[in-house]
Amino acid sequence: MAVTTCIFDAYGTLFDVSAAARAAAAEPGRAMLAGCWQALAEDWRVKQLSYSWLRAVAGDHTDFWTVTQDALDWALERHGLDGDPELRARLLALYRELEAYPEVPGMLAALRDRGLATAILSNGSPGMLADAAASAGIGGLLDDCLSVESVGVFKPARVVYDLVGQRFGTAPDQVLFVSSNGWDAAAAAAYGFVTLWVNRRGEPVDRLPGRPALVLPDLSGVPALEVF
Repeated sequence: MAVTTCIFDAYGTLFDVSAAARAAAAEPGRAMLAGCWQALAEDWRVKQLSYSWLRAVAGDHTDFWTVTQDALDWALERHGLDGDPELRARLLALYRELEAYPEVPGMLAALRDRGLATAILSNGSPGMLADAAASAGIGGLLDDCLSVESVGVFKPARVVYDLVGQRFGTAPDQVLFVSSNGWDAAAAAAYGFVTLWVNRRGEPVDRLPGRPALVLPDLSGVPALEVF
């Protein structure tokens, strides 16, 4: 079957997860953050993902906003910035309005022009996703924002990927699933989606049961893919 529906992971795929720390570090009076913002952003992201996986395995679900705050608290303490509640609040506010990668609006518009359905499937809570899509100006280019909150477990649980077929009435091979997370792309491939890994860092493919069918360095080449 031909692909009719394009599903995107949100954080790290459409939205730049480093943007909050980068923007805060550029503000006046942030000298300590300016010296470590890249490492802090990386630690924040690693812990955010780790906490989601651990909660999924343990059956101890909470919303992704709570996970995001817990991960930030760990990262702030690691870098000696946990004594600055104003900085914490600022970073969290900026995370609600992350920048989209530059190619995202044009890429989504091109897919829509071809008559393809487009949506997000994310660990993010509905409020987080709505805020990010609105801030980036891409809400009107998406048919839906699907959140794991409707099933109460984080990716890569299979019930999360089930949400796509339930919403769009598609078979797995009618879906192009796009993620910058290698583990997510692998899980989606094992599920049966046609999967594109956006390998922005040039990393090796994860050694997991599924392998992405396609690999690109960014999203700009998505509309020209031969799967449509």
